[in-house]
Amino acid sequence: MAFGLIVVVAVLLVCLWLLKRLGAPRGGARGLKVLGAAPVGPRERVVLVEVADTVLVLGVAPGRVSMLHSVDPDALALAAAPAEAANATGFAAKLKTLIEARKP
Repeated sequence: MAFGLIVVVAVLLVCLWLLKRLGAPRGGARGLKVLGAAPVGPRERVVLVEVADTVLVLGVAPGRVSMLHSVDPDALALAAAPAEAANATGFAAKLKTLIEARKP
């Protein structure tokens, strides 16, 4: 019985290893990096994909992928930085006022 258990566990480990090897991206997919996605409908999404030195904005629907826009990665980073800074100061200010309000 113990031998049978060992055989079943070994077969499972080999199958998991094979799935991992076969599921890895190959060829041109190695240069792709998905930066983020946002749902815009029940089965539709807008996806940001980085390819080489360009960020593509793609519309993804069942059976269809459309390029909506292309963005320079530097412009994307600059646009995200002020929004993060504003959120940080807004949160910090709100937290400070809440902490001060709780003090007697």
